[in-house]
Amino acid sequence: MKFAVLVFPGSNCDIDMYHAIKDELGEEVEYVWHDATDLSEFDGVLIPGGFSYGDYLRCGAMANQSNVMAEVKKFAQAGKPVLGVCNGFQILTEAGLLPGALLRNKNLKFMCRTVGLKVTNNDTLFTNQYEAGEVINIPIAHGEGNYFCDDKTLAELKANNQIVFTYSGENPNGSLEDIAGIINERGNVLGMMPHPERAVDALLGSNDGLKVFKSIVKMWRESHVS
Repeated sequence: MKFAVLVFPGSNCDIDMYHAIKDELGEEVEYVWHDATDLSEFDGVLIPGGFSYGDYLRCGAMANQSNVMAEVKKFAQAGKPVLGVCNGFQILTEAGLLPGALLRNKNLKFMCRTVGLKVTNNDTLFTNQYEAGEVINIPIAHGEGNYFCDDKTLAELKANNQIVFTYSGENPNGSLEDIAGIINERGNVLGMMPHPERAVDALLGSNDGLKVFKSIVKMWRESHVS
């Protein structure tokens, strides 16, 4: 399986993503600059965290205007997997690929620490290697991770089982309903605030995030068995 790791001016978790795929999974991966206009050679797209364009306007808003995002939208429409983490999640909401928005943390402070996440839906392209209800330890590092949506959207997320991860034991940023990660209705686009790519080896303090990437590869291989 071949992954693209998108790189915007201000991305700072692209190397972590690359490491997770190349060194931990042993799959193919390439960095793709924000002005790219073709993603056809890739099987999965990873949108890393950081501060794209310095977050000077609104997190993810300027990144959404990049050439590559038009291709990401086509990629997602084709049913291929797209994972956005932290700033990547913000970009996906700005692009309309996921509903809702990420607001300033409730305490108005940047937070960087490990939190507990509950796998609320393990029947997805991104979570099939986890147990339902499993609690995992994943780092967060964000200032605008407070997920919000209107009542209608929240009802739809619940009805369609689109809430994939919720904070367990502590809601660090004030997110609605403890939401930490959601998928689109089709199930091929996941946005999450915590960083699974920073939890792929015990040397990092946790390898609980590795199963996110293993889940993607497993589903891709099953769909490509001749």
